[in-house]
Amino acid sequence: MESFDYKKAYKDLYQPKSKPGIIQVPAMSFVAVEGKGDPNEEGGAYADALALLYSISFTIKMSYKGSKSIDGYFPYVVPPLEGLWWMAGVPSGIDYSHKSDFCWISMIRLPEFVNQEVFDWAKAEAAKKKKLDTRPAQLFCWEEGLCVQAMHLGSYNDEPATIAQMTDFIKENGYTEDFSKGRFHHEIYLSDPRKTAPEKCKTIIRHPIK
Repeated sequence: MESFDYKKAYKDLYQPKSKPGIIQVPAMSFVAVEGKGDPNEEGGAYADALALLYSISFTIKMSYKGSKSIDGYFPYVVPPLEGLWWMAGVPSGIDYSHKSDFCWISMIRLPEFVNQEVFDWAKAEAAKKKKLDTRPAQLFCWEEGLCVQAMHLGSYNDEPATIAQMTDFIKENGYTEDFSKGRFHHEIYLSDPRKTAPEKCKTIIRHPIK
């Protein structure tokens, strides 16, 4: 059976144009880790979070090879890494010049068959096999709602130019940004920065609107 690929099945969510557009994002479930600090810090909290996210995600993906039988399981491609970003006292979302002040929720989408029981099993399994402290990982169920999004091509440091286009677009179309409680600057990483030149990196940027 061919593995289900969320990026191909939901092109509106994972293949937007570089020109900003409006999207209604439905409820989804994620494995998520919340933290603070510069994501570029070597050996820092963000790097630890990524290791935890991928360990749990692949434990679930490869469960069919072990003794665990999951109701409704289907083979799938692990979706891309995502991040929610904010800063205390910065109403517009984030300030790229002070990365050490970042607050973030790093996360990877989970298939619909993953419930709390399956998630708890995967945490325990990853802890045992990978010798990881999986306690920071949470099952995060979230409905993002109405957003503007665009594909950003280039370095993460150049994102403000794309965000400026998004801001102009929502004003021209009668919307306003809505960084209220539970709504964040959102990035979806379609490129591996370890293997991709900065100018070729693809990142989806989403901002909540109303």
